[in-house]
Order: sequence, then structure tokens, then C-alpha cells
Amino acid sequence: MAGAVLGGKTSSSSKCQEKSLTTASGLKAPSGPFCPGDLIFEDTFDGFDLDTWQHENTLAGNTDSEFQWFTNNRTNSFVREGNLFIRPTLTVDEFGEPFLRSGVLNVHGGSPAEQCTKHSPDGCERTGSHGQVLNPVKSASIRTVDSFAFKYGKVEVSAKLPAGDWLWPAIWFLPKVNAYGRWPASGEIDLLESKGNRDLIKNGINVGIEQVTSTLKFGPNAAYGSGYGAPGTSFTRNSESGKGYHTGFNRYQMEWTPDHVTFSINDIETGTVKVGTGFWQKGNFNISTPGIDNPWRYGSIMAPFDQEFYFKISVAVGGSEYFSDDDINPTHKPWHNGAPNAMTEFWNGKNDWLPTWKLDDADSKDASMQVDYVRVWAL
Repeated sequence: MAGAVLGGKTSSSSKCQEKSLTTASGLKAPSGPFCPGDLIFEDTFDGFDLDTWQHENTLAGNTDSEFQWFTNNRTNSFVREGNLFIRPTLTVDEFGEPFLRSGVLNVHGGSPAEQCTKHSPDGCERTGSHGQVLNPVKSASIRTVDSFAFKYGKVEVSAKLPAGDWLWPAIWFLPKVNAYGRWPASGEIDLLESKGNRDLIKNGINVGIEQVTSTLKFGPNAAYGSGYGAPGTSFTRNSESGKGYHTGFNRYQMEWTPDHVTFSINDIETGTVKVGTGFWQKGNFNISTPGIDNPWRYGSIMAPFDQEFYFKISVAVGGSEYFSDDDINPTHKPWHNGAPNAMTEFWNGKNDWLPTWKLDDADSKDASMQVDYVRVWAL
């Protein structure tokens, strides 16, 4: 069944001895309160429910100045054989090589579903030049911002990650409303992020597609960072050597409660974020940001993770920070982080990275993120 299995229905919580702490809202959300263990959202991708999944439509990417643009196109996002596919393609395949250096990309359309979803920086229209090419890769990012958001619960996503140099798959959660202010003050939950490189090495460890990371991000404002790297808030997990997360489906799981968030893969815990005395103290912001007010001081101890969050699933490419300049790849990283023409450097290195995507093999399955199902249960 595509979409939320309980969308529009009322929970049977009157039969519960103790009601769940979980809440949910949106066009596909069931009416609460819920019983513990109620399945409150499910998509098994027997079809592509565009009422559930809204596409982002922007040239601005996610948060790291990546090199793709997100669009609503069945070349880049589609359902086949019961799986969701998010597949990167090349802009030149549609517009030709000269277009990258002289064309104009404008993502505004004539209908509400075609409006630009992220305006800054230069997210709705760009002009290519010889010094700065247009976004050379098309991809997709889908989200449940209008259809389903929830607070507290258990999540399981069965997914197979894409392989290919500098691909960046992610499944994450963002706040439905920014109750504590702009990112990262209202928080971000990364169920998983990974790097698509098959053989990316740091300190003797494969940090490419054999590693996934689960993280909570939070902070008073973007200038002071997102709490990334704060002790006990980010966890990595490596597969067996040669059996990366692109070789089969794995179950990525999260338990989100009023005092902790636990990440697991295939029922094996990756790590638990314990709230302790609160995320202001956990991020050490009382010392690192003197004179800045704690934005969560009037929230619960779990703030900012005490609000409803929605799903986001995306495949990005490159970026300004996520891929380190120092990690070792069989072919060199073609751009430098922070370079003003990083996107051009990336495109100029296509003879190295493009063959690793295997776009012409098996309908680009290797380079595609595949999702079998998404499920959420009440606590």
C-alpha cells in the first residue's frame, strides 16, 4: 500500500490502558491519541504517492552547496517493482554540454507544484559561465512536510544505498515548524548519511559506502555550528569489508523518546544520544557561545527535539564540507572545499568519477538509492 496506512483514520486509543506519547499531524496522519505500538505511517512503494511525498524544486541543494539540482522528474525519482528509486543523471544529457557554460536554469513553473522550494543561495535561477558551470547533476529530494510529521516514535526504513564517487545519500528528519528558530536552532535528525565512494579511506578505514553515520544536529544559530561532533551525538557504523551498504537492503532504525534517541541497523544498536541535562549543555554552548541566549530554555529537556519532524530522502552530490580534502580515493578529489569554482572543478574531473556511477549499466541501479518501505510506530 502506498502512503500512510492509517491516513484519515482514528486511532483505537480508547482501548489502551496507557496512551502513547507520540503525536502526528499532516494530510496523511491518523488522528490520535495513539496506543503504544500503533503503526501510524507506512509506505511500501507499490506506487508513487505524490500527495505523500513532495518534491523539492531548487538549484540550491541541501545545506552544503552541493553540485546537483533537485527536480520533480520521473527520470530522477520513480517507483519500480515495489521500490522507490532516487537516481542522479547528468544535466548535459538533457541540455547539452555548451548549456552548462552559457545557459540559464530557472526552476520556477506555472503551477503550485512547480514553484521553487528554496530560494537562497541562487536557488531558483542561475546562469552558467566558463568560470562557474551550472549544476551538472540532476537528482531528487522528497519530503513529507505537508503530509506527515510526528513527535516521538519508532522508525524503520529498508533501503539500499547508491554507489559512485561523491554521491551523498541521506534519510533525515527536519522540524515541521521552526519552533526555536532557523537551522540549526530547531534541530535536525540524520537517520543516515553516507558517501558513495567504494574505496574512500581515512586513517586506514573505509569511510565511503562501507560506512553510515547517524547524527543529531543542533545549535543556537548557523554561525556557531550545529553541535556536530559534540560527544555522544553522532555515530558511525561500518559494514563488513567488501559488503558495503550498496550491496543489499538494510533496515535503518530509530527510537525517539522524551529522553533519548537510539539509532540501529538491522536491530543492532549503533548508538544512543542521551539528553542528560539538555542539548545546550551537551553542545557545550554555555562555554563556546558566551553572550548568546539558550534558544531552548523555555522548552522541555529534549528541546529542540520535542517538536514534530517530517521525513526527507535525498541523493546529493559533492559539496563544500562533507567530503574531506584529505581522504584517500583511487582517483583524486577533483575540487577543493571552499573553492569559488568548486562546481566547475568537479565537472572538469568527470572522466574520473563518472565511470564509477555506472549510469549505463542495469538502468543506473548502482547509482540509485532504493527504498523498499518506510514505517513509523507510536511509542
